[in-house]
Amino acid sequence: MKTVDDLIAGYRRFRAGVYAEQVQLYRELGEGQDPDVMLIACADSRAEPSDIFNAAPGQMFVVRNVANLVPPYKPDGGLHGVSSALEFAVRVLKVRHIVVMGHGGCGGITASLTESRSPLIGEFVAPWVKLLDGARARVMESGSLNPQFALELEGIETSLENLMSFPWVAEKVQAGELELHGAWFAIKHGELHWRNPNTKRFEIVAP
Repeated sequence: MKTVDDLIAGYRRFRAGVYAEQVQLYRELGEGQDPDVMLIACADSRAEPSDIFNAAPGQMFVVRNVANLVPPYKPDGGLHGVSSALEFAVRVLKVRHIVVMGHGGCGGITASLTESRSPLIGEFVAPWVKLLDGARARVMESGSLNPQFALELEGIETSLENLMSFPWVAEKVQAGELELHGAWFAIKHGELHWRNPNTKRFEIVAP
């Protein structure tokens, strides 16, 4: 996909292929959505949630941003894109599961590790990845031999913790109406690692 013409050509293939095969599904989706899963993923073009989970349209409510981050609850009148999507998913769509999925080689994680020395840092990226400051400190103190990978996992933990700072998320979790999950995808090997809620370790999902 290098030009707008490529996008238009892709649409035409979609219209003649996938859409034609699932026209009834799209007609039903045109009347509304009712997903049970919210997925918070990175905006990285290489980690496509629908492909990774083989999901059809309407099955996942997806939010993507730099480094798959969830900010803490902060009702201060600011512009909160992730928080507003979260509110809609939990309070209106009433999703049953929220998955925070990181991935290997994440540029947002690299930006956090290198801070001001990174060419990845910009006027909006810099304050955004500061959400990882606490996680980065823990990783550096741990003496990890692979801080990139360690912070990719620690960043998922940070987002899961921040999710519980939203009162209506915590209420649903405590009532057993909502479950929070963590996942990490190895792009190069196509491997999905799923967070064990008891041990907090990420375990490879068998193909």
